[in-house]
Amino acid sequence: MDIDFASVFQGIGTLAASEPKILFGRLFLIALGVLLIYLGRKGILEALLMIPMGLGMAVVNASVLFLDNGRMGTLFLDPLVTDSEALLTMLQIDWLQPVYTLTFSNGLIACLIFLGIGVLLDVGFVMARPFTSMFIALCAELGTVVTFPLAVWLGLPINDAAAASTIGGADGPMILFTALILSDKLFVPITVVAYLYLGLTYGGYPFLIKLMVPRHIRGMRMPIEKTRDITSTEKMVFAVIACVILCLLFPVAAPLFFSLFMGVILRESGLTKFAETFSGPVLYGSTFFLGLLLGVLCEASTILNPDVLLLLILGIVALTISGIGGLLGGYILYFATGKKFNPVIGIAGVSCVPTTSKVAQKTVAEVTPDAVILPHALGANISGVITSAIIAGILISIVGAS
Repeated sequence: MDIDFASVFQGIGTLAASEPKILFGRLFLIALGVLLIYLGRKGILEALLMIPMGLGMAVVNASVLFLDNGRMGTLFLDPLVTDSEALLTMLQIDWLQPVYTLTFSNGLIACLIFLGIGVLLDVGFVMARPFTSMFIALCAELGTVVTFPLAVWLGLPINDAAAASTIGGADGPMILFTALILSDKLFVPITVVAYLYLGLTYGGYPFLIKLMVPRHIRGMRMPIEKTRDITSTEKMVFAVIACVILCLLFPVAAPLFFSLFMGVILRESGLTKFAETFSGPVLYGSTFFLGLLLGVLCEASTILNPDVLLLLILGIVALTISGIGGLLGGYILYFATGKKFNPVIGIAGVSCVPTTSKVAQKTVAEVTPDAVILPHALGANISGVITSAIIAGILISIVGAS
C-alpha cells in the first residue's frame, strides 16, 4: 500500500496543492490569527472576541484537507450551503455547523448580544441629556452616510454598498444583521471586516482625537450640572415607548430593537437573576462563539474574494469619517454652548459600546486627570446604538424594497 506524505499530513499537502494565491493567503491568515491572539492577550484589542477569532482563523486555514472528488475543505462549517439535503449532511459532519446555522446565519447571535448589551445600558444618561446625546450620535453616522454612495460609485451593487456602509455605525451585531438581510453573498466578509476594524477603534481613535482637538481644549472640564435622578419606572417607560415606536417605523429591524430594549427593561424591572444571566453568561457566551465563528469563516478561499479588498478600504473609511463626524458634532456643541462643551465627547457618538466612551474619558484624563466626561460620553454612546439601529432600519427598508 502506497502512502504518500500529502495523504498523511493533509494540511501541508493541501498547501502544496493550492494555487499560489490561496497558499499565501492561508499562511497570511494563520499569521494574522496568531497576531490577533497576541493583541487580545495584551489588551490592545478586545480579548473575549479576538482570542477565539484569532485561534479560529489560524486553525481553519491550517486544517484544510482533501475531501471527496479532490475537493479541499475543512470539518468546521460551510457558510454557503443552500440545499436542504446538503445542509442536513453538513449538520452531521461539521462540528460548528449547528452553531452557525442555528445562531449565526439567521441573526440570532446578534440579537442575543444586543439583549446582553441592553442589560448593561443605563438609558438615564440619554434621558438626562437627550438632545446633545442624540445630536452627537447623528453626527457620528456620517461615515455610513458618506460610505454608501462611495461604495456604489466604486462599483458595489446597491444592496452590498448599503450593508458595507453600516460599518460606519461601529455596531457589530447591527452590521451582521443588516448584511445578512441585504447582502447574503458578502455578509461573511462584511461581518469579518467589521469586527476586525471595530477592535481598532480603541487604538486608532485616540490619534484622531489628538489630531483634531488641541490639548488645551481636549483637557477641559465639563461644567457641573444640576440633574435630577431618573427613576427605574421612567427608564422602563422610555424603553417601552421607544421600542414600540421604532418597531412600528422599521419592523424589518424589530428583532434588534426588541432585543436591545428588552435588555433595558430587564435591567430596570428588578429581575436581578435574569439581568445577571443575560449580561453575563449569555452576552459573554454569545460574544465568544461569535468570535470563534468569525475566525473559522476566515478561510483563504472566502477572504480572497476580490470584493474583500474593497470592503477593507470602505470599512476603514467609514469608521474614520464617523469618528470625524462625531468630533465635528462635539465642536458644534462646543461653540453653541459658549465653549463649555468638550468636543472630545463627540467620539463617543460612534456606537462601539463602551469602547468609545472609555476612549473619550481616557484621552481627556491624560491632559486633566480629574476631569470627568464619562456621563456625557455614555449618553452619546447609548444614543449611538439607537441611531445605528435606526439607520440600519432605514437602509434595509429602502434598499431591500428597491
